[in-house]
Amino acid sequence: MNSTINYQNFNLFYKGDLSLLDKPKIAIVGSRRPRQYTKEITSKLSSILSKKYVIVSGGAMGIDAIAHQNAQYHNTIMVAGTGLDKRYPAINKKMIQSIEDNGLVLSQFEAGVPSNRWNFPLRNELVVALGDVLIVTYADINSGTMRSVEYALKMNKQIYVLPHRIGESDGTNKLLEQN
Repeated sequence: MNSTINYQNFNLFYKGDLSLLDKPKIAIVGSRRPRQYTKEITSKLSSILSKKYVIVSGGAMGIDAIAHQNAQYHNTIMVAGTGLDKRYPAINKKMIQSIEDNGLVLSQFEAGVPSNRWNFPLRNELVVALGDVLIVTYADINSGTMRSVEYALKMNKQIYVLPHRIGESDGTNKLLEQN
């Protein structure tokens, strides 16, 4: 099913199970190119947390895909950066289909809207807005993930980060320094 709703003042298109919006949600975001340590911890976090919470992420390669996959597709919400007639990125096409069938896919964009670069900050804002808290597992200083942190701060969301070695994930390490 592909329909529209108004949720928290967002006009959204959706495919899937709207009841997931009524459950407690945790947004998990991070790099498209995480290190092995980050992949393993994100997998464990998403798997454990999805037993009590709905996992929200953006469907991108890397951390987003790991978070969705380990929530077993049925307890996850993906926020798309395109119209719902597109499955982007193409490498995640099967994952997105599974989320449509078992979880929930949302978009602020009408059918036919392609993956324009300015869509993704809007998508990230919605990912943050949907989550009761934000978990950042890997972030470079000047990344879209750090923009998500800015949204979370403006929304007064609690932010949790994964610590990393010096020289890795400088964004999360900076956030830890700043408490």
